[in-house]
Amino acid sequence: MASYDLRRILAGWEYEPGQITVRKISGDDGAVKIQMRLDLGILQMEASGRPDGRRPHGEESLLEYHLKRLQLHEQRNGTPLGFELTPDECQTLREESSQYYHRYLAEFVLEDFAGVERDTARNLKVLDLMGKFAVEESDRLSLEQFRPYLIMMNTRAQVHMALRQGRFKTALARVEAGLSRIQEIFSEYADEESFEDASEVMILMALRKEIRARMPADPVEKLEAELTKAVDDERYEDAAVLRERIEAMRAKTTSGARRKRR
Repeated sequence: MASYDLRRILAGWEYEPGQITVRKISGDDGAVKIQMRLDLGILQMEASGRPDGRRPHGEESLLEYHLKRLQLHEQRNGTPLGFELTPDECQTLREESSQYYHRYLAEFVLEDFAGVERDTARNLKVLDLMGKFAVEESDRLSLEQFRPYLIMMNTRAQVHMALRQGRFKTALARVEAGLSRIQEIFSEYADEESFEDASEVMILMALRKEIRARMPADPVEKLEAELTKAVDDERYEDAAVLRERIEAMRAKTTSGARRKRR
């Protein structure tokens, strides 16, 4: 008889409490799978599409199915008014979102930041859809508590992708944009005093500090600091040379920007 015992698969891959332990494997179908070690076994997910590999109603996910329903409703009626999500539909959307949650956590550990960005953006769409069209108010609000966390994870993914390319200013801009989005949420719920104490905010602020520490010094700013010191020390000849270098660097930067626009 075929054995269904998982011990052979689990052998050599210990569960570590408090740690997210994941790996990528090649499935029997040749496609990449993501596995997450749990205390009682393994969670296996598809690397793309719906994590469980199913295609509800022939679509990639229930979210895609309901978005197409909404699109057809608008085409027929000329307005989204009247489109609704029942409590059962909201429940199945929440269950599906949980699958994507597990996958983007695994993707983050695997440093698949493009996957994290994709899956967190996808779950944010679920919040938007339910917030607008759920019949019950409890369903409209049921996932809103997770919006700051999703924005934070989405932001971290964007930041790490920018850092991989050495785009420090872009990474810093992504952090600022994420913090602004989260602050808007706290303002909307009149809870601005709790903003800086939120764990999502503290994580992004720490990331911002790390980026600033890693950013290479701006050559113009460095020369300007040297110029200030030269003037303070009354080394006016050195100051004149530094001014010329600063002007030359700024002219070169402006010229390069113009060529790019062309």
